[in-house]
Amino acid sequence: MMLREPGMTDKVIHVAAAVIVRDGKILIGQRPKGEWGEFEWEFPGGKLEPGEDPPGALQRELREELAIEATIGEELDRYEHQYAGTPRVLLVFHLVKEFAGEPQNLAFEQIKWEAPEALPAYPFLKGDVAFVDALSRGDYATQLNSTPA
Repeated sequence: MMLREPGMTDKVIHVAAAVIVRDGKILIGQRPKGEWGEFEWEFPGGKLEPGEDPPGALQRELREELAIEATIGEELDRYEHQYAGTPRVLLVFHLVKEFAGEPQNLAFEQIKWEAPEALPAYPFLKGDVAFVDALSRGDYATQLNSTPA
């Protein structure tokens, strides 16, 4: 039998994150002041709405956050993370190499293109840290550097 903190449920929040690549750099966003995780960095994306799959959620979120129309590529990774006092979060990271429009900052404190190896220098949300570490080690270098089909 698994013991659980009072008030905790089996609920899992599904979150899709986009690893947007251009010229060898990845687009990251800094969470805005006044929001949960303020000033921490993350990959664009967000919670899935009822009936959405991760690619569909990412297409919607990237329109809302960056005003781009993206072609959602392969899934790079997925894992669960739990922040203190919250339900578990299933994070699903998808590669995005093709998009129409120039990213506009509609939702972040700031956005920035950064080299994968430089990402660990940024204070990322705790749930993203394992993925950031893998990116910086080059674990996804083949996928990031391949030409879109």
